[in-house]
Amino acid sequence: MSVKGKVIEIIAEQAVLEVSDVTMDSTLEDLGIDSLGLVESIFAIEEAFDISVPFNANEPTESDFDISNVATIVAGIEKLVAEQS
Repeated sequence: MSVKGKVIEIIAEQAVLEVSDVTMDSTLEDLGIDSLGLVESIFAIEEAFDISVPFNANEPTESDFDISNVATIVAGIEKLVAEQS
C-alpha cells in the first residue's frame, strides 16, 4: 500500500469514516477529528511507518509538521519516510 493510501486509511479509521469519505482536500476539522483524535492519528502513523513525526501536540500551529489538510499530512509523511530510507 502507498504512503498516501495508508495515511488516508489511518485518518479514516480515527474519524470513523469510510476511506472514500477522506479526500486530499479534507481538513481534520472537516472529518470531525479533534485534538485527541489528531494525537492518536499521529501515533498510528508513526507506528505504521516506523518514523517520528515532529509534531507538538500542545502547539499544533507552531509545529514544523503541516496538518492543515490530508494532502499536507501525506506530503509530510512521504518526506519523513524518504529521509529515513
